[in-house]
Amino acid sequence: MRKLTTTAIIVLAAASTLSAQQTQRLTATKANEYGIAYTLPVTAINITIEAEFTREEPGEFYKYAPKYLNVNNPISEPSLSATIKSVVVSTHGVADPDKRYLVTLKSNQAPFIILNDDNLPLAINTDKLLETAQPTLPVAQEAQPTPLQSEAARQVITQEMLQSHSSAKRAELAAEQIYALRQSRTDLITGQAEQMPPDGAAMKIVMDNIDAQEQALMAMFLGTKSSYTQVRTFTITPDADINRQIIARISATSGIVDANDLSGFPVYLSIKETARGEMPVNEKGETLPFPKGGVAYTIPGQALVTVSADGKEWARKEVNLAQSGIIYGMAPSNFTDKKAPVYLLFDPATGAAAEVGPATK
Repeated sequence: MRKLTTTAIIVLAAASTLSAQQTQRLTATKANEYGIAYTLPVTAINITIEAEFTREEPGEFYKYAPKYLNVNNPISEPSLSATIKSVVVSTHGVADPDKRYLVTLKSNQAPFIILNDDNLPLAINTDKLLETAQPTLPVAQEAQPTPLQSEAARQVITQEMLQSHSSAKRAELAAEQIYALRQSRTDLITGQAEQMPPDGAAMKIVMDNIDAQEQALMAMFLGTKSSYTQVRTFTITPDADINRQIIARISATSGIVDANDLSGFPVYLSIKETARGEMPVNEKGETLPFPKGGVAYTIPGQALVTVSADGKEWARKEVNLAQSGIIYGMAPSNFTDKKAPVYLLFDPATGAAAEVGPATK
């Protein structure tokens, strides 16, 4: 194994592209002097934040809610609020320009390597790729219409309410409609309505319309609350421990914003190394030397990632980090053996040797 120059990368780039998988295959042949090239990664940490934003608006008749509805705590002032709903921690590999390698695999069996678009190794001597569990990421949700933004809200405004210049009178008329709708619902349920719907489907339509109209009238007294969510991912490539670094802020007015935007409360990230990658040893505890011309891979370390905000810890996850690891290698003869060549699957997030087995011929 040897570090790869830029010139060598260009020479070896004549590879067949598997566009469906966004990968490329490099084969060690006489044309490229049996050399295959790749780049090992550093590990980037993705922090995906889902935040919920809520708007509250008082209804037109909130002052009359205690009198007509016996409700003493209607929304009386407009407000905006924000809170974190979830945080997801994940990792991915980023090509490290200081870890470019060229290995020579001379064999009649034409050893090959599968690379991704960033020249990171995925597999040697097999088209199989490592199956890694991907976290389920949240999806942003738009605010749903409030009862006062529905068609039912327009239906409940009577001509008498429109003509009245007194808010007290309009409130009284709205309250009368609420109780009239409730009586209509009771009559339908008990079968005492003068005109009953012909079937169950028609009954549901009538009942849903009564419910929507009542909700619209109630919102005129109690106010409305609407919420939506935003999702944003922040990526950090740490080169040392991090202690409560502000990576984002949550603003009720501006959404999920950058750390330097002081309009919201801060989101803190901490990364603490918990283990370093160690060179393998033999039975006597002696460090094994790097194999001559070896196929380089990473023995990663580990780190604990925590995300906190608003006095609460939202995420805690142990991750593997290439930065905390060391580079070791497998002897090229493992991949070129005429009788029993092997395959190797890499972890693209760390460059680790994730799986080794006999290559199929």
